[in-house]
Amino acid sequence: MLKNRRKKRSREKWENWRATWRENKSIAEAKEKLEDKKVRGVVRLVFEIIVTLAFAALVGIAMFQSVTMQESSMEPTISVGDRYFMNRVIYRVSSPKRGDVIVFRTNASDDAALHIRRVIGLPGETVQIVDGQILINGETYKEGKDFPVISNPGMASSAITLEAGEYFVLGDNRNNSEDSRYGSIGKVNKKYITGKLWFKIFPVKSLGFFE
Repeated sequence: MLKNRRKKRSREKWENWRATWRENKSIAEAKEKLEDKKVRGVVRLVFEIIVTLAFAALVGIAMFQSVTMQESSMEPTISVGDRYFMNRVIYRVSSPKRGDVIVFRTNASDDAALHIRRVIGLPGETVQIVDGQILINGETYKEGKDFPVISNPGMASSAITLEAGEYFVLGDNRNNSEDSRYGSIGKVNKKYITGKLWFKIFPVKSLGFFE
């Protein structure tokens, strides 16, 4: 009988130990699952951030491109060495407006230099420069800024008619600018317009949107 009691106690101890072991195992498994879930969550978050940044970079490359002013044609508005982001998408969904400062090439070659000038004449208009004044369709064009009186009208001494998709551009440095008054630039075709100045990135002290 004593022997049976000992067996019973031993069996109870064994059962208790097994129950405790199972409970501890369940707790350990639950902790492990929780940790795995946390790790998976962190990995998923890192992956989503990487994908988002990569997508943002691709969108940025597609929409914006940096351009550096290499000429004095736009002084004092834009100085040599100033760097900007230009919006490459805007003129795919709209057309340049009078007063826009655009970036363009003179031909279709990817090696052609980029130029920055201000739009003055629009398709269908006639532009002429007489006595230092800009005439658009025979009427004096009054600009919102004070630019120098033009001393050399170039080809615009005679009326220049703009066809569909053609623009007449001038540099803000009116008497030291190579622009639509000269054959080297001439009328700018929309298909050669790369974009519109958008955001100044250098010098850093003047960082901000281009007005």
